[in-house]
Amino acid sequence: MDQVNRKLLDFIDASPSSYHAAHNIRRTLAENGFKRLYEEEDWTLEAPGKYYVVRNSSSVVAFSLPAQPRCFQIMETHVDSPNFRIKMDGEEKTLGLYTRLGVEKYGGMLCATWLDRPLSVAGRVGVREGDRIVFKLVNIDRDLLLIPNLAIHMDRSANDAKAYNVNVDMLPLFGSADIKTGLNELVAAELGIEPGDIISRELNLYTRTPGVQWGAENEYISAPRLDDLQCAYACLQGFLQAETPANIAVYCSLDNEEVGSNTRQGADSTFLDDVLFRVWASLGHDQASYRAALARSFMVSADNAHAVHPNHPEFADRNERPVMNGGIVFKYNANQRYITDGISAAVFQEVCRHADVPTQRYSNRPDLHGGTTMGNISLSHVSIPALDIGLAQLAMHSSYETAGARDTEYLLRAAKTFYLSSYHTRGEWVEL
Repeated sequence: MDQVNRKLLDFIDASPSSYHAAHNIRRTLAENGFKRLYEEEDWTLEAPGKYYVVRNSSSVVAFSLPAQPRCFQIMETHVDSPNFRIKMDGEEKTLGLYTRLGVEKYGGMLCATWLDRPLSVAGRVGVREGDRIVFKLVNIDRDLLLIPNLAIHMDRSANDAKAYNVNVDMLPLFGSADIKTGLNELVAAELGIEPGDIISRELNLYTRTPGVQWGAENEYISAPRLDDLQCAYACLQGFLQAETPANIAVYCSLDNEEVGSNTRQGADSTFLDDVLFRVWASLGHDQASYRAALARSFMVSADNAHAVHPNHPEFADRNERPVMNGGIVFKYNANQRYITDGISAAVFQEVCRHADVPTQRYSNRPDLHGGTTMGNISLSHVSIPALDIGLAQLAMHSSYETAGARDTEYLLRAAKTFYLSSYHTRGEWVEL
């Protein structure tokens, strides 16, 4: 358990942006013998074989082909987390004393958790190299920024209900007013290029606090971006360990879940469907055969879930109250914000039983609105039996979140067992 979580925390520390997370996933796939395919080129696939596809440098779909596949077995996660995105022309002088950076909210974060802690900048930069435009990852790996709180003496209501104005309260302090080095100069120095070669940039703030394992018996982990890098990492490791999958094993990590997934690399795009169809067609099958294969397929959408809070249990459902280290959480919602149904729950419950992994259930308290995830969005493009699961955590969308140390390995084992399982469906029955 400790070894799995140490590697998870290393993965998170090395993934300060969705671009870095996708890069680390791609590197891990390549190290394990997966060959990269490009969407703009023709594909020639061999079965058995291992391949992956990248879109926008931030979403990855990988797959393992057995010799005679019948269908697809898919696990889907996401690589983005709520943060603050830096504007292209964001540097501003304030009071003749300070330099601040203009930012926008990306997703729905707990703003207060970003205050008074060391921050830095990471993301992707478009660079001119002769007649080419090349996109490079950048991480200014040092304490660079801070968003200062207002002292309690000046805001006596600070510990009451507090509303944060991003354009006022959340602007990071970058330096004094007379600094000679701007953000572009820092980025250029990090990349070894000239500032004038930077054409575009997509940079976000990230907290510098490293991940830790802690607790009376080391039973918890805390880190930035546990939602959803804990699931992304565990599902990836299960996918890699399932070396002889029963069907076409598909691992999918997508970007932009936190802002609705409606981008060309998000769950509300054709990316997954494009890859699946091209894989099936490359094996010599037609459109009708592809649709039949989808009907035999299964998808697991893995995105972390809410644990019952130790100080505020009143916000949890009376009966379905997941706990950290309690195993995989099956997510339910009557209005289908989560896509788990009786069929998909029964199938994956059996997978977890075979993997010796405990399970639990989550529903929103009926009078409170919960969040959404990728499952129902993906099904609008690839309509197959599916369910939403996650790992229980506290402080979701904080800059620093907490989860159970045992749960990472639980999901890894369940993912491996899922990919190695073979099941058949006909009408209303399922045979594992």
